[in-house]
Amino acid sequence: MRYISTRGQAPALTFEEAMMTGLARDGGLYVPETVPTFSAEDIAAMAGKSYEDIAFTVMKPFIGDTFTDEEFKGLIDKAYADFGHDARAPLVQLAPNHFLLELFHGPTLAFKDFAMQIIGQMMQAALARSGKRITIVGATSGDTGSAAIEAFRGLDNVDVFIMYPHGRVSEVQRRQMTTAAESNVHALAVEGDFDDCQGKLKEMFNDFEFRDEVHLAGVNSINWGRVLAQVVYYFSSAVSLGAPQRKVSFTVPTGNFGDIFAGFIAKQMGLPVERLVIATNQNDILHRCMQSSDYTKHGVTPSISPSMDIEVSSNFERALFWAHDHDGAAVAGLMDELKTKGTFRISENAMTALRDHYDSGAVDEATTYATIASALEHSGELLCPHSAVGVHVGTEHQGENPEVPMITLATAHPAKFPAAVEKASDVYPPLPPRMADLYDRTERVTQVPNDLAALQAIIRERRAR
Repeated sequence: MRYISTRGQAPALTFEEAMMTGLARDGGLYVPETVPTFSAEDIAAMAGKSYEDIAFTVMKPFIGDTFTDEEFKGLIDKAYADFGHDARAPLVQLAPNHFLLELFHGPTLAFKDFAMQIIGQMMQAALARSGKRITIVGATSGDTGSAAIEAFRGLDNVDVFIMYPHGRVSEVQRRQMTTAAESNVHALAVEGDFDDCQGKLKEMFNDFEFRDEVHLAGVNSINWGRVLAQVVYYFSSAVSLGAPQRKVSFTVPTGNFGDIFAGFIAKQMGLPVERLVIATNQNDILHRCMQSSDYTKHGVTPSISPSMDIEVSSNFERALFWAHDHDGAAVAGLMDELKTKGTFRISENAMTALRDHYDSGAVDEATTYATIASALEHSGELLCPHSAVGVHVGTEHQGENPEVPMITLATAHPAKFPAAVEKASDVYPPLPPRMADLYDRTERVTQVPNDLAALQAIIRERRAR
């Protein structure tokens, strides 16, 4: 299995190389040269299997000979051993033919744990084998940072620097990033929004001298390993509802497009996915683009679903690569327009290709609050604001095709956003017992200007030699 860049100008890599590299040197994102496919019989054979067994089956064709079967199974078992639910990603029924996929039972209570825990295990195994040391720098709108810290803290051959937008994450999200005691972990509060953090991360990767000096690696969803791990729960949930004999649809609350793009890969592999529905909050650039073909930045407005407060949706580039029939030059041109002009327009043929798979919807703040209250009243399920965005959009689209089950992804535990949840429902969601002392832990954080040189200086100074 070889991996190629969405911009067509970087060398093809193995899985291990792509995982350890993160962003391609031409600024693109790595994707598999070909996508392996499963037969209906292969998918049916997943029925009744554990999440770990399904993860091995789904991911193994993508990793080549990076790990032996026995080694890879061991890494998967370690990755999910500390999840708080034996099913790992259980389904809950909300309404007739509408189901919630609970992806918040991991150690940091967010869907990012599914990918970060296994990529942490894979990177650790690869580094132990090579004897190398890396510097992981990540940008987060809230959940990726804590999941990365949980996966890599205390490791001997990794330094972790997480940039998050100062004042624009929930208190629980912030404390999960700033209370890790391990010396290899560094939380950086950047003066700006998530797009500023993500932009600085990409600038670091494109500064090849700095990149090589600190042995830079990335664990944002620009890393293919992150997307691959998220493909698994599309299979596990769909099979639980009767796939491959029965089609299913998915609604995904998303800002950076990685989670829903994993669903597209599952569909390419043969999973009978009817529709993939993009659910956005008031920062609705993806929905606007799907409606109009026009991708134009208007500025980010802070919301009660902060992990979706994003305008530069990195993984949308991967979707555009498929929509343009793997034309790297066309994708590079669109990304250059976005960088220089803040806008691009998608061709009619490419939009048709996108709309063959994706629908979309947007939800304002008032509707998000109302959906949290309604879900609790009618199903007993307490939703976080991001999951509420997904449930509202999913309900609208499920009504258009009611015979096809709709699975909405619940991306975070409500306790990560207690103020918003309590305002909507009059219920204050408590943290799980293993996190009960979170508010008592000492915080370690450095506030940093939105400046590349300042960020690079901190990383150079604090990383271990």
